[in-house]
Amino acid sequence: MSRLSEIVRYLRGSTRSREVEPAPGYDLWAATYDDQPPNLMLRLDEKVFIHLLAQVNLQNKAVLDIGCGTGRHWDQILRHQPAALSGYDVSEEMLKRLRQKHSAARTWLLQGNKLHETADASTDAIISTLAIAHIANLTAAFTEWNRVLRSQGEVILTDYHPAALEKGADRTFRHGGQLISIRNHIHSIEEITQLTLKLNWAEADFMELKIDETLKHYYVEQNALHSYERFQNTPIIYGWRLKKA
Repeated sequence: MSRLSEIVRYLRGSTRSREVEPAPGYDLWAATYDDQPPNLMLRLDEKVFIHLLAQVNLQNKAVLDIGCGTGRHWDQILRHQPAALSGYDVSEEMLKRLRQKHSAARTWLLQGNKLHETADASTDAIISTLAIAHIANLTAAFTEWNRVLRSQGEVILTDYHPAALEKGADRTFRHGGQLISIRNHIHSIEEITQLTLKLNWAEADFMELKIDETLKHYYVEQNALHSYERFQNTPIIYGWRLKKA
């Protein structure tokens, strides 16, 4: 083997990640998830989420956060004074972290798509951030969400943009010296749109953010200009606000 081949093989091995399913992946990530270094996707998600949340009246409403994780957005949500805030997540370790921050939190472990603990038409608003691409059967999941959502109920969604996932964007973290990648499923914007139309969820707002010059400084700070060039002008995140007819 030539020296160049050895170097290429080494570099590929050093950046290769081990892909895992969301539940075991987030169980591993939970201990450091809230303390990770600056993360562009979390910054952009917060920007999109705050924009959409400002349009919704949650006061005295029942709110359900699906894919709540460690409750990143719960302080923001609670400022809107909902009557009840509950969460589902596939990771028990992430839910433990959430309960450490919000001791009175009502949370349930999500196994499959069924929201067994939530009654029909009992929820005024569903929130799901950075979770859609982890769901294999989006039709089954949205149908279940629709079951628990009241008429005129609101849905706020954010996630990695499918255009970015198609280019290889992923959710990775280091654990025990190894790079771990959490599995994603690519659901196109058209697919999600058609599904929401079938459920009579009317679009109230939609936004997407691209990797452009305004974000270049982040990649410079992270010494990752190669990634900036790879994703330049690519939509990286989207946000939706929908209302059940």
